[in-house]
Amino acid sequence: MKNHTKTAEDTSAREIAVSRLFAAPRELVYRMWTEPEHIVHWWGPTGFTDTIKIMDVRPGGRWSHVMHGPDGVDYQNESVYVEVTPPERLVFDHVLAPNFRMTVTFEDQGGQSLVRVQLLFPDAALRDLVVKQYGALEGAKQNLAKLETYLAAQR
Repeated sequence: MKNHTKTAEDTSAREIAVSRLFAAPRELVYRMWTEPEHIVHWWGPTGFTDTIKIMDVRPGGRWSHVMHGPDGVDYQNESVYVEVTPPERLVFDHVLAPNFRMTVTFEDQGGQSLVRVQLLFPDAALRDLVVKQYGALEGAKQNLAKLETYLAAQR
């Protein structure tokens, strides 16, 4: 009989994870995530726009931006990059509430790019709160859909 007890490595209860395959080379998709002149055009869920204040993509660098909601509310965001491995991986900590670590991996799939995004929260309660209160799971999916639309316009 299998033991179904959660182990220390099982983070599923406190994470949001989404992925999407893009019809674009990995290097291009990575650039869309790391260059302010690109990310400003697609970051955020449907209906949101973004103002980038600082985007210093290096370990210890800051990403400070404001997401403007369709309801007129401005959402301040501040993150610190932990790991930057072009064109394979980005890891950053969102240091304003709600706190979470975002890990984005970029995998070459024969000229296409598989992007996996994981938001890891300190506990399941905070993860559940942002899913319920902010629609974070659906928002993460919308964010990748907006990237796909933006990428198509770049070709």
